[in-house]
Amino acid sequence: MEGHETGHAHLKERAIEELKEFWITSLYLFIFLGAFALYRRMVLAEFGVTYLHYGIALIEALVIAKVVLIGRAIGLERLCECGGGPLILPVVLKSAIFALLATLFAVVENIVEGLIRKKDWASIASNGFGIGSLELFARMTMLFVSFIPFFAFWEIGHLLGRRELIEMFFSRRRPSPPPEPNHPVLLPANRKE
Repeated sequence: MEGHETGHAHLKERAIEELKEFWITSLYLFIFLGAFALYRRMVLAEFGVTYLHYGIALIEALVIAKVVLIGRAIGLERLCECGGGPLILPVVLKSAIFALLATLFAVVENIVEGLIRKKDWASIASNGFGIGSLELFARMTMLFVSFIPFFAFWEIGHLLGRRELIEMFFSRRRPSPPPEPNHPVLLPANRKE
């Protein structure tokens, strides 16, 4: 009976951890997508076009965050492990794979939406699967760029420990000790020892 309670507690902790990851990912993506929506609004305002789709940025952030968690659950992260290579490699690979996954999800979502609206395959395909090809490429590029700092933070958290990394970013920093007087980096260039 005790093993069952321990397993239940472990599942509860894991569910809470995944929920935290979902909301943190959603918040990060909403900030990024919201900034992109603001940029889009400002550019379109130059041409007299009104753009007020900020709610779409929130919904998109929630959907993409769920796609990221699903991708992690099915093991896409393990495809990007580079052994002892430089940290930039898994960061760029994960950014590319998850941007591609989120873009494919958007295409499938638009196909399903077209089928629900009883469009035929030809009209869905001619409309670029619901998204224009240029917008699809721009969306994938934007997601790739937004995922680079996200996965960089993630990978550094794996190396240092998540709690330590979060503490470094969000806790009050302690003053650093004064430098040693004979530290070679601090010596003036013209001074000889």
